[in-house]
Amino acid sequence: MYQYTDFDRQFVRARAAQFRDQLERNQKGELGDDEFRPLRLQNGWYIQRHAPMLRVAVPYGELSSRQLRQLGRIAREYDRDYGHFTTRQNLQYNWIPLDKSADVMDLLADVDMHGIQTSGNCIRNITSDALVGIARDEIVDPRPYCEILRQWSTLHPEFAFLPRKFKIAVSGAKEDRAATLWHDVGLHLLKNEAGEVGFKVFVGGGMGRTPIIGSLVNAFVPWQQILVYLEAIVRVYNRYGRRDNMYKARIKILVKAEGQKFFDAVNAEFQAILNHDTDGDAQIIPQAELDRVSASFVLPAGVAPAAEAPAPADAPPAYTRWLERNVVPHRIDGYRAVQLSLKRPGQAPGDITGTQMDLAADLADRFSHGELRVTHDQNLLLPWVRQADLFALWEAAKAASFASPNIGLFTDMIACPGGDFCALANARSIPVAEELTERYQDLDELYDIGDIDLHISGCINSCGHHHSGHIGILGVDKDGAEWYQISVGGSDGSTLSGGAVPGKVIGPSFAADEIADAVEAVITTYKQQRQPSERFIDTAKRLGVPPFRAATDAVRRSTARA
Repeated sequence: MYQYTDFDRQFVRARAAQFRDQLERNQKGELGDDEFRPLRLQNGWYIQRHAPMLRVAVPYGELSSRQLRQLGRIAREYDRDYGHFTTRQNLQYNWIPLDKSADVMDLLADVDMHGIQTSGNCIRNITSDALVGIARDEIVDPRPYCEILRQWSTLHPEFAFLPRKFKIAVSGAKEDRAATLWHDVGLHLLKNEAGEVGFKVFVGGGMGRTPIIGSLVNAFVPWQQILVYLEAIVRVYNRYGRRDNMYKARIKILVKAEGQKFFDAVNAEFQAILNHDTDGDAQIIPQAELDRVSASFVLPAGVAPAAEAPAPADAPPAYTRWLERNVVPHRIDGYRAVQLSLKRPGQAPGDITGTQMDLAADLADRFSHGELRVTHDQNLLLPWVRQADLFALWEAAKAASFASPNIGLFTDMIACPGGDFCALANARSIPVAEELTERYQDLDELYDIGDIDLHISGCINSCGHHHSGHIGILGVDKDGAEWYQISVGGSDGSTLSGGAVPGKVIGPSFAADEIADAVEAVITTYKQQRQPSERFIDTAKRLGVPPFRAATDAVRRSTARA
C-alpha cells in the first residue's frame, strides 16, 4: 500500500483544518450556504434526503486494517453504526450530523484518509481492479500510476470547477475488471513490441440518461506523458463542455457531438503542451518519481512463493463451494485472493456495520498482512492469503458471516442506496434488493442459475450501474409512485460477457409490487430456453428482448387481473 509522507499528512490535516474553519463560519452565518456548498462538496459532504452524507475516498480500493477499524469507529460514534461501500471503491456514511463533520475529518486524517474530491465537479476518486498487483493476467501493476494520478488531480487549480464530475478508471490486466470503458476516461496499461510501458486511452464513457461506451482516442501514450495527455483531455473538456444544461454537461456528450473533432483537439493540445515546454512545466513523470511511489507497492514482508497444501480430506461441501466462488487465483504460487461477501439477507448490498468492519480488519490482520481491497461489486477482498490458511480463513469468515459462497451469483447484486437516502432517487433500491435476496436463498438454485450480474439503480444517475447489468433495474417516477424498468444483456467490460455494452430495456416499467415477480419471470425464461452450459448473458444475447418481454408482460397482465 502507498505510505503517506510527511507532506501527504500535512496536506490532509491542513485540508481538514480548513474545512473546520469553513464549517464554523457557515454555522455562525459568516459564510452563506451557497458559498459553503461547493466547499463541503469537494470534501465529500452532501445533503441527502434525511441527513448529510459523507463519501470517504478509498483510492484504487486499497484499505489497511487500521483504516477500516477507524471507519468502524466513525460508524459507531457518529453514524448509525454502518457504512456503505460503493461501486467506485468509496465508503459512504448516511447519518453524520453536519456539526460533527469536522471531527470526522480529523479522525479520517489520523489514518491517512479524507473525502477530498469524492464529490463536486472535479476529478473524482481514481479507481482500478481489486486484483491489482496480484492478478495472474496482469501486464503492469497500475497502483503506482493510480497514486501519481491521485496526487496530480488532487486540488488541481485548473480542474476544480469542471462542467460536471469526472471519473478515471485504470486497468493493468488483460481482463478489464475496472469497467474502464464506462468512465469519462479509461486507461489500459500495456507494453508495446519494444517492451515499453504506455497507456491505451479511452474517453467519453458514462451511464446516466445517455449510456455511452468510451471511444479510443490514443492507442499508446508513453507512461511518462500520461499526465500531459490527461491534462489535454480535461482542458479541452473544460473549454468546450456545456455548462448551460447539467444533463448534457458530461464529457461523453461532448465526445458524442464532436467525434473526431474532439479527438483532434485533444491531440493538438497534447502536442502544444509538449512543444511549448521550454521551462520544464509540462507534467512529465520522471523515473525517480515512479520509483519513489512504486516503493510502496512491494510484496508484504514474508510473502514468497510457497508449495501448495492439500485440502482437508474431510472438508465439508460448503467449503468446496466457497473455494469455487470466493477464492481467486494469485500470481504468487501458494497464495490466493479471497472475497468477503457483504451480500446477505436483512442488509443492503454493500452495507457493513461497525462491528463487521472490525471483524473484517481482524481477518486482514490474521490472514492478509493487514490489507484489504474494496471491489467494484461492493464486497471486500483479502489479497495476501496463504493457500495453506484457506480452511482456517473459511472457518473464521463463516463465524463473522462473510463466507456466503455467492460471489458472481444472482444474490451478489449491486445496488445504490436509492430513495431510502438519496434526494435524487425516483425509487427505492434497497427493498427490491431485499425481496430478491429473500426469494433466492437456496444455494442449489443459485448455482443452477449460474453467473449473473444484477444491478439496481434508484434513478437515471445510475449509481447502481444498471446499464451494465446482465439484468438491470432502474427506478423511475410515475406521478409520484415508484416504478421500475428492466433491461437485459448489459456488461461492465468482461471479455467473457462480450465487453462493455449497455443493456436493452425489455418493455414498459413495473409497479413496486410487480418488480420482483417480473425479475423472476426473466430468470425462469432463461432457465427454460438456455442451451447446455449457457450463461444468462449469452442466452440474453442469443434470444434478444422478445422472450423476456413476453414473460414479463404476463406478470403485468396477471397483476391487472388481480
